[in-house]
Amino acid sequence: MSADTSLVVALLGAESTGKTTLAVQLADQLQRKGLSIAVVPEALRDFCELHGRTPFVHEQADLAREQTRRIAQARASHQVVLADTTALMIAVYSDYIFNDPSLYAEAVAAHQSVNLTLLTSLDLPWVADGVMRDGEHVRAPVDALIRQTLSTAGLSHSVVQGQGDARWQSALATVDHALLVAQANASGQPRKPWRWVCEKCDDGDCEQHWLPGA
Repeated sequence: MSADTSLVVALLGAESTGKTTLAVQLADQLQRKGLSIAVVPEALRDFCELHGRTPFVHEQADLAREQTRRIAQARASHQVVLADTTALMIAVYSDYIFNDPSLYAEAVAAHQSVNLTLLTSLDLPWVADGVMRDGEHVRAPVDALIRQTLSTAGLSHSVVQGQGDARWQSALATVDHALLVAQANASGQPRKPWRWVCEKCDDGDCEQHWLPGA
């Protein structure tokens, strides 16, 4: 398995929106299909557990590069890589918390190698998680900043929403489509990727109609 033939799925989202849980659920379902799966853990979580604190501003860049390194390493030996965030999330938090936008350029460049970006919606209740989480009040502005960053960089994404099994089933359908696209492209019969586009569409259930600031 080479980096050219693997599928990298990035899970982005504000805190307490189920990214880690979703990564585990997707890995379980994809492994049932006989695929070689790697779940790339969040470097920030490992840092916080090791040091008992969140990183300072000068430590952010190394964390972002470590996240990118982990993804590249997993990609070299697995068919599907589920990245529990990418450097892009670290850049967003560095901007939001420290007013430091300097990490965006490198993070966006690294994210170009991602095949599918899943953005977890804010429709799950906020749950405390030690020093990892700042509070429910930061979720809406962080979510808005993620969306703005993806849009400005021209990075497409699919939104994951819903409760219980419906949440991972929705995400799995998107990943399955991405796998079909990758297989078709490898066979010389390319298919269009799934692109999520919404500007307050006429679907009343669309999250853009009820999310804060939407």
